[in-house]
Amino acid sequence: MSHLLMMNENDYVLAWAAYGVAALGCLLVWMRMTRWMWRYLREPLRVLMAVLLLSPTIVDPARELFAPAIAVTAMDLLLKVGNNAWRAVADLALYGLIALGVYLVFVAVRWPIERWWRGRRAVKPAVPEDPRTLRERLADDDMPG
Repeated sequence: MSHLLMMNENDYVLAWAAYGVAALGCLLVWMRMTRWMWRYLREPLRVLMAVLLLSPTIVDPARELFAPAIAVTAMDLLLKVGNNAWRAVADLALYGLIALGVYLVFVAVRWPIERWWRGRRAVKPAVPEDPRTLRERLADDDMPG
């Protein structure tokens, strides 16, 4: 009976693949839900959701088995089935800090580039505008001259 409870390598990879597809679907829904927000609120919330959905934590160090940290935390706290909640929360915090740091570096690089680009677009050469209406311009083009 114990061999039925053991997960072989193919089942483990298949479970992670199914979770990955579901997590990416949830992330896409989250991106759709947050698109109306101000950019500097929307982007950190998306990073936070990606960290929550995509962070693994180790559940069996002997066999090097991992599980989603949010799922391990929920199972341990709600159902009291294990003692990995603190490790999973620590992993979530660590991955969250790393992701926030990478995001802040990305923003620090992007910000001056965007300011330069906006400044470049704002300075356009002055083209003298024709005060005539479209009808007058078409009438002048029709006249032989």
